[in-house]
Amino acid sequence: MARKSFNEKLQDSKDMPKIVVVDNDKSIERYGGENMLIAPPIEYSELMAEIPLGKLTTTKNIREFLAQKHEADFTCPMTAGIFISLAAQASCERDFDRIPFWRTLKTDGELNPKYPGGIEYQKAKLEAEGHEIHTRGRKNIRYFVKDFENNLYDLK
Repeated sequence: MARKSFNEKLQDSKDMPKIVVVDNDKSIERYGGENMLIAPPIEYSELMAEIPLGKLTTTKNIREFLAQKHEADFTCPMTAGIFISLAAQASCERDFDRIPFWRTLKTDGELNPKYPGGIEYQKAKLEAEGHEIHTRGRKNIRYFVKDFENNLYDLK
């Protein structure tokens, strides 16, 4: 049996969206509720595709938007990370209808090393669009978009 392509995985919604009731007190306290959304991968791709030139979004913004849309308290952070990376991989698999995945940053404005092409590709794309990148750390150097908050796109 052949492995599924990233695009096949992107289209596979299984039984999502679904809301799971979390009974872990630490999670409830951390995320502000017990109703956790697991959104289908395609919804992440659709939101990432919306981000216009010069604008940015974060995984946190996408998670908050999806939770509100589906009337959940929060969106599962683990599946969100997986599905955001999946959306980026699927985009690079296509010859058309690509999404600007590089405009989706980690929650604190950090570049995502799991994207196709790694940090260097994302950094080059963002700098070409006028964003300034700075680093933090000496050994484990991490890359961030300077003042990313000023360029956040309002998801609709």
